[in-house]
Amino acid sequence: MRHDRQSVKRIDLAEMQLASSETARIINRDIVLELVRANQPISRADLARLSGLGRSTISQIVEQLIGENWVREGAMGSLPRGRRPTMVGLNEDLLALAVDIHPKQASVALVDLNGRLLSRSLTPLTSDPADSIRIIIDCMQRMQRTTPRKSIEGIGISLPGRVNPATQRMIFAPNLKWPEFDIKKMVQAKMGLPVMMENDATACLLAELTFARMDGVQNAVLVAVAEGVGTCVLANGQLLSGHNGMAGEFGHILVDPNGPRCGCGQNGCWELFSSSRAALRYFRELRPKGPAIGFRDLLNLAEEGDAAAAQALATQAMWIGRGLRMIIASVSPSTILIAGDLTSAWHRFGPVIEKEVADLTLAGSSPVIRPSHEGEIARLRGAAALVFQRGARRASSARTTASATMTA
Repeated sequence: MRHDRQSVKRIDLAEMQLASSETARIINRDIVLELVRANQPISRADLARLSGLGRSTISQIVEQLIGENWVREGAMGSLPRGRRPTMVGLNEDLLALAVDIHPKQASVALVDLNGRLLSRSLTPLTSDPADSIRIIIDCMQRMQRTTPRKSIEGIGISLPGRVNPATQRMIFAPNLKWPEFDIKKMVQAKMGLPVMMENDATACLLAELTFARMDGVQNAVLVAVAEGVGTCVLANGQLLSGHNGMAGEFGHILVDPNGPRCGCGQNGCWELFSSSRAALRYFRELRPKGPAIGFRDLLNLAEEGDAAAAQALATQAMWIGRGLRMIIASVSPSTILIAGDLTSAWHRFGPVIEKEVADLTLAGSSPVIRPSHEGEIARLRGAAALVFQRGARRASSARTTASATMTA
């Protein structure tokens, strides 16, 4: 008898939880919430049609979401005949404070439930984490005072490093170079709001999954290119965390033992050849007497016809493409997303990266390579998504607890 191995899944009985009617209600609630997000404004009848759930079930779920403040009713819809339906959409007065930290500066933004940035501010950072977090907190407090009539659900922080999921402490950030410090504890104490932290590449992919269209994509990798190179892996529809939250550190895989020294302490890591800093190094080697510039200046120079700038970017693109081979060989994604300032010059990077990937693919078709054009905004939206997902889980959990108490 022939068995389809793809349909067979090993079950760990020690970790298995029996499904209950409440579990099904929570799953249905989350499905309906995402359908509202993707199709708003939408009627209850259309939600029933799209979800396959009964109209009475949809009505109960919508009333639950309204009671939890995630959804609100709006305008009346129009029909050729019969009663006009009341449309529902996400509650735009529900906000998150989002923070994106880089080695020299941080971005702080107010983001609504639709992923829109309502306000944004840049703040400088120092080598001292406590001083830097105080600067960020001051910025958040000023921003908080501008929205007294809206509800801020929590704070999400995107970091250029890895966060231990169990302790919610940053454990690996070679480019940030901060000593051990409990960021979450200080921010929660000063702001009085729940705080969620995550790696910047994970935040970018979370923004794509939450606010963009990735329907049907179950296996993807997002590569965030900035001062370093971070990656996040989506495998079989699940974000991989790994032991201590360290899954997906492809940027620190050795590609040349004779390469430059990396902030992680090793020589020749992939990010030393494919990051924005690498492109600036290539430019200085070609133009040693040129002025000190930033990566966006390098992009502008290339567009103005500077041959050295164009060559530096082409070398960076080549190394990004070559490094993707180890990602493709290890996790075999159907889609690879590239995030960062370089996507504004995708006409330079895209063809080079795609050629390298096609030349190095071991078998079968190459993954789809596409840019995430939002760059830093994607990290801010991803940080906000951390908050909204946590809030949704907390609301469901509270309802489950209350239901169990009433039953008892």
